[in-house]
This record gives sequence, structure tokens and C-alpha cells, in this order.
Amino acid sequence: MAAMTFLGMEFLMPGRLWALLIIPVIGVLYVLLSNRGSKTQVSHRLRVVVPKDAAWKRNGAVLLAMLSLASLIVAWAIPRDYVDKPRDRATIVVALDVSWSMEAEDVDPNRIRAAQAAAKAFIGSLPERFNVALVTFAGTPAVNVAPTTDRGVLDRAIDALVLAPSTAVGEGIYKSLDALKLVPPDPDNPDETPPAAIVLLSDGATNVGRASAGAATSAKEAGVPVYTIAFGTDNGFVEQDGQRQRVAVDHYELSEIAKLSGGKKYSADSASQLSEVYEAIRASVGTEKVPAEVTDRYAGLALIFAVLAALGVISLGARWP
Repeated sequence: MAAMTFLGMEFLMPGRLWALLIIPVIGVLYVLLSNRGSKTQVSHRLRVVVPKDAAWKRNGAVLLAMLSLASLIVAWAIPRDYVDKPRDRATIVVALDVSWSMEAEDVDPNRIRAAQAAAKAFIGSLPERFNVALVTFAGTPAVNVAPTTDRGVLDRAIDALVLAPSTAVGEGIYKSLDALKLVPPDPDNPDETPPAAIVLLSDGATNVGRASAGAATSAKEAGVPVYTIAFGTDNGFVEQDGQRQRVAVDHYELSEIAKLSGGKKYSADSASQLSEVYEAIRASVGTEKVPAEVTDRYAGLALIFAVLAALGVISLGARWP
């Protein structure tokens, strides 16, 4: 039978869910019989075995038994749900801001060094078949490494980054979209376009080039979400010409980029937080939602409820020390 949706969940055998009607019938019978039993004379011996103060145990055991039956019926209907499955192939563009503000030392040892270390760890954690590109931007963007599976090339390129003036976040996104056009075809599926995402790390606002909002919209149209990382603290500063210049993070712009592109915005005020952010992004881009049978999930619930119900019944007649 084809899969059908019922009560917000997909079932391969939805007709079997009619068996759930047994649950309220059992509940009504239990209530009626319980009320009837309370009006009859109960022998002294029975009161000793099942005292009045054990009523909550009896009711709880019956409730757990019904929950077990309900879970078993749901499992019998063969439910399906969307589960996370590791992607076999995808392309990730790591876009790094290399403007002078990344030299601020509010992150140990400074923003750019911490970003380099975390970026290398992030790339190394991705599946081997993932293509990764490296794009940098300051006043102008550049594709430092075209999409590749060679992690060594990427690591060497990240170590060799050089800072430059100005910040063109929008141009960095456009250049990242250009980098995705360089993805080599999959030899097993040459006509298939693998999913892609951009991971953009920046600490400043756009001050040259095209607007980042337009770039984010273009990414959305291309089906490429942009995950932005606002890196650094609001108290960061750099020394220029003997003067201290404050370089606070522009959270608003980075939030808008993520929102417009369909990605997500993160913040990292330290190197350790940056590693956690990269891990969260890796989990997002490294998996996909796919339909799968979850019969075992509800069968397991049925077993748990059944065991608890059995323990409740045993406790009614047990003689505790």
C-alpha cells in the first residue's frame, strides 16, 4: 500500500490505525468496572492484598498498559518520519574575511589566527567526498582554492592568508557563488548537482562593493544558504597610524544575510565558541532529512510502557519490608 499521511505522520498501513479505537473502549470499561467495584462489599482479605492507598498504582498500571497498546498499534501501522542521514556529497565554500580588523586581539591570539585554526578543523571534519572551496575577501574577493577534496591544499592556503584593507562582504558572497560553478562533476552521477552552502566568517560591515543583501538574495535564488559567523567582540580594536580604532562586529548585517539566504547566523566571541559554531554548521550541512521507517521507535516505546505497567502490577501484590 502506498504511504499515506494521518495525524501529521506518514504511515504505510494507515488503515491499521483504526485499532486505536480499542484504547478508549478499554478506558471506559475500566472506569465503569472500577466504580461498580467500589460499591460492592470487599472482603477483608482482598483489602489486605489491595489496600485503598494502592489505587494510584492500579490506575497507573492500567494507563501504562494502554499507552503500551497504543504504541504497539502505531508501530503496526508502519510509521515513517524524516530522519537525519549523512550526505554522501556536497560542496561547502568557506568565505573568510581578511580585512585588517581581523587583526584585533580580543580573541586569543587574534581573530584571524583563531579563525584559521577553526576553519581547518571544520574542513577536516567534513566527509571526504565533500568538495570545499576557499574564498577570501577584504576590499576585493578572490577564489583562493577552487572546490576540491584535497584537504592539504586547503590547509596550506588558509595558513598563507594575508590581511588587506576594506570589507566587501557582498562581493565575497558573489565570488563564493562563482566558486560553486567550478565544482567538478560527480563521476557516478555527472548530471546531478550536489547541494551546496556558504560558511561566511566576518567581523565587520560592508564598506565597499555591492550590497550584501542583494548577494544573499542571489544565494537564495541559487538554493545556496549562507551560514554567517559574527566573530569577535564589541570591544575589539586595532592600531592604525598610532591610533586605536574600534572594530565592533556588525551583527545586524550578518543576521540579514543569513535570513535572506535561508541560512543561519551564529556568534563566536572566542576561539572555543568558534569551534562549537563550526560543529553546529557541520551537522547542518553534513546531513539531510530523508523519509525512513520508524517502526522500531514505537515498538521500543511499547516495550518500555509494558515493562513499567508490569512493575506497577507487581508492586500491588508485593510485600515490601
